[in-house]
Amino acid sequence: MDELDRYDRNILSQLQKNARMTVTDLASHVGLTKTPCQLRMKRLEEKGYILGYGALVDHERLGAGHIAFVQVTLNDTRSPALDAFNEAVRKVPEVEQCHMIAAGFDYLLKIRTADMAAYRQVLGEQISSLPHVMSSSTFVVMESVKDFAVHTGRP
Repeated sequence: MDELDRYDRNILSQLQKNARMTVTDLASHVGLTKTPCQLRMKRLEEKGYILGYGALVDHERLGAGHIAFVQVTLNDTRSPALDAFNEAVRKVPEVEQCHMIAAGFDYLLKIRTADMAAYRQVLGEQISSLPHVMSSSTFVVMESVKDFAVHTGRP
């Protein structure tokens, strides 16, 4: 972390806001000329600070607007069981995020589907049958108030 100066941090901040910004515009925003800005971007990519670039899509328009968070408790939390769960959950396309949690449960999953019926099918046929799943609790999202990956331009 110490190797990042204010220019590097500003570059990262600007790219998080708009990854399609031209290098010329980015350089202008951070107070550099184009070539030093390009060199810094390349270094940030090589050092792993920038993992990639992608498009933010409107999941609602794509038919995947239903979001549920699922607490998962495993019946075994030794390393082989955790590894088996981790490997299997990565293969479920509806699982958008999976985090191991230090709490009264083991994992928190963000599941994205078309609707409640599709979610029930994913829960019943895929999540419940993942290795070592003992129980789960579902929390359905009513409205996404703030989501870093969704910028609608609305106040």
